This record gives sequence, C-alpha cells and structure tokens, in this order.
Amino acid sequence: MAAPMTQANATQEPADARIVFITGPSGAGRSTAINALEDLGFEAIDNLPLSLLPHLLSGPPPTRPLALGTDVRNRDFSAQSLIEAIDELVRNPDILADLVYLECDTEVLLRRFSETRRRHPLTPDDAPATGIALERELLAPLRNRAAILLETSALTPHQLKAEMARLFSPSGAQNLAVSVQSFSYMRGLPMGADLVFDCRFLKNPHWSEELRAKNGRDPAVQDYIASDPRFSAFAGQVSELLETLLPAFLEEGRAYLTVAFGCTGGQHRSVALAEKLSAHLAQAGWQVSKRHRELERRGAVGSA
Repeated sequence: MAAPMTQANATQEPADARIVFITGPSGAGRSTAINALEDLGFEAIDNLPLSLLPHLLSGPPPTRPLALGTDVRNRDFSAQSLIEAIDELVRNPDILADLVYLECDTEVLLRRFSETRRRHPLTPDDAPATGIALERELLAPLRNRAAILLETSALTPHQLKAEMARLFSPSGAQNLAVSVQSFSYMRGLPMGADLVFDCRFLKNPHWSEELRAKNGRDPAVQDYIASDPRFSAFAGQVSELLETLLPAFLEEGRAYLTVAFGCTGGQHRSVALAEKLSAHLAQAGWQVSKRHRELERRGAVGSA
C-alpha cells in the first residue's frame, strides 16, 4: 500500500462563469449558506422563482459568480425543472454549475422550528413534522442529483459559513471534499459520479441465507466479502489509485469528487466497499462523506 494521502492547498482557476444552486429543507441553513457566498463575492439571489431562471440565464454570462437559492416555498417550484436547468448549464463548457444540498436531521429541524417558534412553510396549520416529511419527499430528486451533499445538523451558522468558504472561496486555499457512494446497477449510475467501480465480481452475500437480510455495514457481511480472494487486491488497488488521483484533482482546483461503488442490489458488496474506502480516506486526512443510495431508498439508512 502506498503512503497515506494528505490534503494540500491548490489554486482554483475559475471557469468563465460559476453558478451555485443552494437548496435543502427549511431550517437546514440555506439562507446562511447564501449569505456566506454573498460575502465571498457572489451575486446572491434567494427564493428565485424558477419561471424567471431562463430569463436570468439567457443573457451574457455573469461577470461574477452567481448563487441562487431555491426551495419548495416558490409557487412554481419543480425539482425536475430545476434539474433540467442545471443539466443544461452543465453541458455549457463556459459555465461551472454546482448544486449544493443542505441536509439536516429531522430531530434538529424540529428543534430549530421549536426554538424560533416558526411554522413550517408547507404546513402552517399543522405540526412541523408533517411539513418536514412532505418537503423531504418533494426535494428527494434534488438530493439525489446534488454534487455536494452538506450535512448541517451539527454545524453552527459560523461553522456553516466557514464550510461554504472552504468549498467556494476564490482565494484558492481550499480542500477537496470526497463523497463515497454505493448504488445498484439495476437503478442506474448515480448522477454526478466521477469515478465508478463495479463490485459485482465479488462473492455475493445475497446467496447466504443468514446474510441476505443484512447489508454491507454489518461486520459479518464485510467479513464474508473480504473472504473473496480477489477482495484485498481490488480494495488495495482502488486505494492506491485514489492516492494518485486525489492530489491531482485538488491541484486542478476541484472542490469535490464523487466515488461510487456499484453492485447488483446496492445492499452488500458496494456498501461494504464504500464503507471501507471512506474510512481509509478519512484516516488519511481527507474530508469524506458517504451515502448508500439503495439503503436510503429502503429506509435502512436514515436520510433524515
């Protein structure tokens, strides 16, 4: 195994135009994130009606970075329309478009609504928990599409501002955020994945009756997969590859990178590899987040 990876500073060379979309459930910190980007020199527009987005983007590219906040309170909100708009921007080589999703635990959101005595915008006449659940359902496609998934449950407003500065500061002094994901090939590749590794050649716990109902976070499942004679070489080579690539991506000015592991059902092998790699990267000093798409769909991992 090569020497442990470490973070380094890199100079970010901005694209001709940069547009950052910020979304997430009410109470997760969207306004704080928008204000942080405005402090960094972005032109910030919050609660932008989607019907105005084509007019905003139809003119010449903006002369400074643009931060756009959107959520379900907009009367013409549509997750699919926003995704289509972002995908169109991504196809333009002169524009760097990012979608940031601010995630937050339901318990934390409930506490924040209680502390501020505010009603949930979707259910002003009902309990906040009802509105939170409805909002998560409406925002789910954006959460799945987001290039940057930022967990804000444990962050103070000051810490969230610092995190936005780390990701988007034009000064160039930033780190590389790595997202490690697992998925099922039956449901297709995850949106925005930069590096994809196929785990379907490994020994499958699905064919073990006692392991079938478990997932790749379970030690017994991990031991079963690791018993495949090809596992150690595969995991080691992927780690060594990333030890070479991550510093190079950082030097190129990348703020984030998504690494995805896929297997047939997205329950065992891909989850185990994602768990192993994310732990290895975190130990090496990289900022790592992980998500298991199919476990989230089945409620085996709390996305709330």
